[in-house]
Amino acid sequence: MTNVAIACQGGGSHTAFTAGVLDEVLPWLETHDCELVGLSGTSGGAVSAVAAWSGYLTGGAQGACEVLRDIWADVVVSNPLERAVNDWVVWGLEAHANGAPVPTFSPYALPWADFGRQRFLDVLERHVDFEDFESLVTPETPELVIGTVDVEAGEFETFHNADVTAEAVLASSAIPELFEAVELHGHAHWDGLFSQNPPIHELMSVDAARKPDELWIVQINPQTVEEVPTTLGDINDRRNELAANISLNQEVRFIERVNDWIEAGDLSDERYATVEVRKIVLGRRFGYSTKFERSREFVDELMDEGRETAAGFVDEIEADLHGVENH
Repeated sequence: MTNVAIACQGGGSHTAFTAGVLDEVLPWLETHDCELVGLSGTSGGAVSAVAAWSGYLTGGAQGACEVLRDIWADVVVSNPLERAVNDWVVWGLEAHANGAPVPTFSPYALPWADFGRQRFLDVLERHVDFEDFESLVTPETPELVIGTVDVEAGEFETFHNADVTAEAVLASSAIPELFEAVELHGHAHWDGLFSQNPPIHELMSVDAARKPDELWIVQINPQTVEEVPTTLGDINDRRNELAANISLNQEVRFIERVNDWIEAGDLSDERYATVEVRKIVLGRRFGYSTKFERSREFVDELMDEGRETAAGFVDEIEADLHGVENH
């Protein structure tokens, strides 16, 4: 039995890709002698991680897929007013990134900020029964980790399993330009993109029997680009991509370093085990402003791409396994 943990990077609406990936890989795990031992996420990745985890606890892989599809169907704009506001936000962010003199406002001054906050919470609570988490969690259930940042302390903060609430997911997704800080445990919290994106260390810090043999990372922000950006908009897009990947790269490098120590004999292989890191990467680049695009067409397109990419990913794993067996 292979233990698998999945870490879901944040990226706003682009993480509809993550929902498509999970929709494909979770049923595959159930039929291929693999056990899901952990899910983590930040921002939009947290939404998909929580949706999948809650559905998984009550209905296995099929239950996870149903909740994922339902919650993302509810995320899309649902009426002309939401469409108009969403178009204005996307246009404003794109224009601002390109240096246009677009007026900007604090979310504390925006008349619809409370509506957006409540809309987010309503969607989560309509599909995820957070009050049931405590009764559902057992030592055998997969670990759930959601990443945020404590604004005042400047420190990463994660929420685990039954401690995850709708407000914690909101905090993980609270982009400072659009949402007021979310108060949790007496401290203000912002988007987890400023912290662990996504949380990985906590997926490793579990009992030995639950430690992952493989870590699958759903990466939303591209690692490389083909040419140096020169326009102001492209520069801002690349800066956001680099910032979003900093913590991910640091955590992956640490895992790889530990793997090297084990293979070199510097760490006991009786106490420590190597972790295979694999990435499922969104293959297309989108501008930063589209992370806020919630049209049904855009979300469905990304979910379909996630399923297609994940299908190729598991095909490669199966080919590797067959190669080992034949050898």
